[in-house]
Amino acid sequence: MSTRTPAAGSTGDQVWTTTPGVQGYVWRAPSPRAVLLLQHGYREYATRYVGQYNALIPHLLETGLDVYALDLRGHGRSSGRRGMTDIHQAVRDHLTARKMLRGQPLPVFLLGHSLGGLVTASSVALEPSGLRGVILTSAAVNLTGRLVTRLAARVLARVAPNTGVPHPSGEPTALSRIPETVEAVKQDPLMFHGKMPARLAATAMAQDRANWRLFERWTVPTLVLHGTADRATDPQGSQRLFETILSQDKTLQLIDGGYHELLNDIDAEKTLEVILHWLRDRMPPG
Repeated sequence: MSTRTPAAGSTGDQVWTTTPGVQGYVWRAPSPRAVLLLQHGYREYATRYVGQYNALIPHLLETGLDVYALDLRGHGRSSGRRGMTDIHQAVRDHLTARKMLRGQPLPVFLLGHSLGGLVTASSVALEPSGLRGVILTSAAVNLTGRLVTRLAARVLARVAPNTGVPHPSGEPTALSRIPETVEAVKQDPLMFHGKMPARLAATAMAQDRANWRLFERWTVPTLVLHGTADRATDPQGSQRLFETILSQDKTLQLIDGGYHELLNDIDAEKTLEVILHWLRDRMPPG
């Protein structure tokens, strides 16, 4: 597993080198009992989960988890055209990171948010081994869409992959009911503020369609969270995923009135406690 000391101004205890062009990070817990691989959502980047998202990463460290995270290609500090992510490639990047984590002795958890939830769920569906548990928050699954939208995205992805297509997550007001959070998103220079590239939309829908026949074999312990008022991703997708997977240890938590970024929303404390309690119950004793 390759890590190196970060350059001045970078974030995380170490920079984690996984795949060329992909920026990875490591945060070390004082007395780790497990590790967690975090995959952020569309438009954002991994280090938002330090100071925002109810300080999720510091809370995970206090709970006894080393945290590893990746910036999707075209996001944060990873290379590539801004906002442009091929989801098939993102899944391969995620699988590569998981393979590297097998070189350490602690149990492995995954957490994926939004588009990162699709990447994480795809990774688990393709390779379910070596995992202690999976957490999906506001996951972008069940991306049916209208037929005309799917066809348009597919055509544009071939002839003009950078062409932007509208998406509800492009509205910062869809992320949170807290005005200060919405304003912070608008002012954040590391956030992507353009339209969703057609290639991202097309590859996300194609990956999602391929996943559902594999979800029926899913037996990994799983926590699924979604806000009932989410306009960026579909709560019914999380419901369908929960009903489809075969895990004997699965929990669905729907946050009444919750917006897309549950850990940046009004019920953030409740959401955080659900996540931490679920992890504590499945980690080795301290």
